[in-house]
Amino acid sequence: MIESRTQITVRYAETDMMGIVYHGNYLPWFEVGRTTLLKECGIVYRDLETQGYRLPVIELGTKFFRPALYDDTVTVITRLKERPMLRIRLDYEVRRGDELLVTGFTIHTFINKAGEPVRPPAAYTEKMRELFAAKS
Repeated sequence: MIESRTQITVRYAETDMMGIVYHGNYLPWFEVGRTTLLKECGIVYRDLETQGYRLPVIELGTKFFRPALYDDTVTVITRLKERPMLRIRLDYEVRRGDELLVTGFTIHTFINKAGEPVRPPAAYTEKMRELFAAKS
């Protein structure tokens, strides 16, 4: 398993009139966690795009337990639990300190610029193999 942690301070624009984070604003936080995890693994999403690859979300889910509030500092914990093959599943937790606020997941697949499914680049596949072999 590979894990990354990213801190985010809730901005006023991310909340409703009650100061509660609007539910749709958790998805960009998941994206921040995802790109941070990949970058920490040595995989820069921009480089994948330059090579002609895209990783669209093909499935997602969220479960809300407690709201994040204006000016909270939250931690987005992103986990890659299994070595990805053609699809990548990432799991997320959003926490305020030790308090669990939200859980979620996203599933992605590789496509080319024309939107056609493709195999991941060899360098990506090898990097994931190395990372998961080191964690065994």
